[in-house]
Amino acid sequence: MNTKDFSGNNAFSGDKRALSERDICSKFITPAIQQAGWDLQSQIREELTFTAGRVIVRGRMHTRGEKRRADYVLYHKKNLPLAVVEAKDNKHSIGAGMQQALAYSEALDVLFVFSSNGDGFLFHDKTGLSGKTEHELSLSEFPSPAQLWQWYCQHHGFQDSAVQLVDTPYYDDGSGRSPRYYQMTAINRTVEAVARGQDRILLVMATGTGKTYTAFQIIWRLWKSRQKKRILFLADRNILVDQTKNNDFKPFGQAMTKITNRTINKSYEIYLSLYQAVTGTDEEKNIYREFSPDFFDLIVIDECHRGSAREDSAWRDILDYFKSATHIGLTATPKETKDVSNIHYFGEPIFTYSLKQGIDDGFLAPYKVVRIDFDIDLQGWRPKKGQKDKYGLEIEDRIYNQKDMDRNIVFDERTQLVAQKVTEYLQKTGEYQKTIIFCDDIDHAERMRQALVNLNPERVRESTKYIMRITGDDNEGKAELDNFINPESRYPVIATTSKLMTTGVDAQTCKLVVLDQRIQSMTEFKQIIGRGTRINEDYDKLWFTILDFKKATELFADPAFDGDPVMIYSPKPGEEPVPPEAPGTIEEPAAPYGEDGIPEGEGEGEPYEPVGPGEPRKKFYVAGQPVTMIGSRVQFLGPDGKLITESLTDYTKHCVQKQFATLKDFFRHWSSAERKAEIIEQLKEQGVQWDDLRAEVKQKRGNELDAFDLIAHIVYDAPPLTRRERANNVKKRNYFTKYQGAALQVLENLLEKYADTGIEHIEDMKILRLPPFDQIGTGLELINAFGGKAGYEQALHELEQALYDDKSIA
Repeated sequence: MNTKDFSGNNAFSGDKRALSERDICSKFITPAIQQAGWDLQSQIREELTFTAGRVIVRGRMHTRGEKRRADYVLYHKKNLPLAVVEAKDNKHSIGAGMQQALAYSEALDVLFVFSSNGDGFLFHDKTGLSGKTEHELSLSEFPSPAQLWQWYCQHHGFQDSAVQLVDTPYYDDGSGRSPRYYQMTAINRTVEAVARGQDRILLVMATGTGKTYTAFQIIWRLWKSRQKKRILFLADRNILVDQTKNNDFKPFGQAMTKITNRTINKSYEIYLSLYQAVTGTDEEKNIYREFSPDFFDLIVIDECHRGSAREDSAWRDILDYFKSATHIGLTATPKETKDVSNIHYFGEPIFTYSLKQGIDDGFLAPYKVVRIDFDIDLQGWRPKKGQKDKYGLEIEDRIYNQKDMDRNIVFDERTQLVAQKVTEYLQKTGEYQKTIIFCDDIDHAERMRQALVNLNPERVRESTKYIMRITGDDNEGKAELDNFINPESRYPVIATTSKLMTTGVDAQTCKLVVLDQRIQSMTEFKQIIGRGTRINEDYDKLWFTILDFKKATELFADPAFDGDPVMIYSPKPGEEPVPPEAPGTIEEPAAPYGEDGIPEGEGEGEPYEPVGPGEPRKKFYVAGQPVTMIGSRVQFLGPDGKLITESLTDYTKHCVQKQFATLKDFFRHWSSAERKAEIIEQLKEQGVQWDDLRAEVKQKRGNELDAFDLIAHIVYDAPPLTRRERANNVKKRNYFTKYQGAALQVLENLLEKYADTGIEHIEDMKILRLPPFDQIGTGLELINAFGGKAGYEQALHELEQALYDDKSIA
């Protein structure tokens, strides 16, 4: 058949239905879009991949899931996505791609949506300004850039000055870096809200999704358009201000300064400051009053879930003083308790990008949780009558349980056991992976540091900075914070902390987060989990593990963990802000010392909780009390964002039975394998944790099992044999009678080695160089005793068959 293109010229001769989707794009859809006035270089992006693909963890291996990719995204001046076009081949109808295109448009925040099979376009207009919500267009009727931009501005109600602001481009350093799709949405929505005159704006973006870079692009566009000429960026940690100034905000150059509590220079345009640097209890410390109330036209508040959310906060004074400015709040965790509300102050978020979305898109790292329970935590402990702690203080007579551990009472053996489990995990998975251990207070962090030092003497001899306490009161520790978060710095590896590292610490390569802290605040919990969610593929950081010793990860099950922020109260003018508690809310106790439990000043200390005016909390220290691990379970993040909870045994069953439905299937595979070590490694990669399984079985049975018997017993409930029992069975069957001399000695020693250490070791030919084999002869001599390598391997294979001669299974 002869097909004409949209301009009426003969463009294609043949069966259009035989063309591929790519051919339909190049011959019909792209020319139609270009003919409408869209520039191929600056306004049209074909096959735009806008997510990274979810990281899928399988044991200790990982892969990437499918990436989301739009066939076409059309932009206004590279800044703003205006339209999505989904293409199908000509075997499909013109609207076959519409639902897929609509899904992409939701993600990309696009108003105009098209589907095409090369015959024309189905146009979905979310504004309704074209006359209909959905209707067909011929190839020659595709809207021009000017038409869609006009409808866009009309839909948003932009006047001329607003159009100029929205038109202002992003900062481009020439490196090709551009905002991710969700960052672009956050930036555009914020700029547009300012253009409409909105003066209180809230952005909610999960930790690790680039809030500071997003803030920079917002400020850049508002500053370059001269809509906002003097801008204040507020944060609550020195490291956050310095990171921002030296990294994302660097392009502001000489126009930027950091405010200190000394002399103020009013000739700059971009100001960065700690809240604490411009506030204080004494009037002379209130440096911000040296600026006139209308000096700043824009204030951006980083981590605004902290002090600025509290009505009576000293930090809030700054915002009230500069109330004529536009205020933009940034947070990963909007605070909504009965007396603290971000939403009451800023209004509903204009954009939310959650942890779940970030993990689904592949921009944030998924996690697995290992919950470890101790007998003393769950069963409780009561002192004997008149019992004193190790410092001679009589212990208050009551039952102490998990909520008291390390806060009201300290057990040396418990601290030691936590440190031991952390050390064992690192020794099995990598001793140089960055690790943060969250403790209840500074005292706890120091005790944990000491315990870890004594358990890791070789690493500490390499560097005394292998383990560091990084808390607000310790200058040496704080000085190492930059090195801890620097992927190129090997040390420190392990950081014990309390409050200092909960917020804003950009630990890109942190692979282990240890929770030995009782956490009741959902806000704090989200911030802590956020320390591990960053991805750094250059350093193989794509997922992380949470070791939980105090049930903190039970908060994952709370509906508030990853939902949209819900405003809990909205007092009317003159009304006291004390509404009823909302269901599902974990209420935070009022901070008795400074803001959110952090003293005024640097905002980086962790004091003891007082029990009365001026009194420190009593804490008892007990030594010599045995502590035992009574359970552990592994939890993995499922595709629905929920944790999949299984015991170690159940998880192993699930892993193995996916491949081998019955014991007979597993035995057949095991018996036919040339090397059993390959099966062991394969199952390890798929999630079978051999060391943990062996430890669990040894604790219950008092002996160690071979890998085969571990699986047979745990997965298929078969009665197990120990390695020694299997070795003795081989001896009883007179297996060795056909060998003599050096060959017989080698096989007898291989059998003993199997009984001592397992199947993997005897399969490695290097074993022949080690004692006691090296006393019999050289490696080459021993192999030649079997007539060469083939003969040796045949003898070893027969030995393995004799070891696993389980006729009842076969």
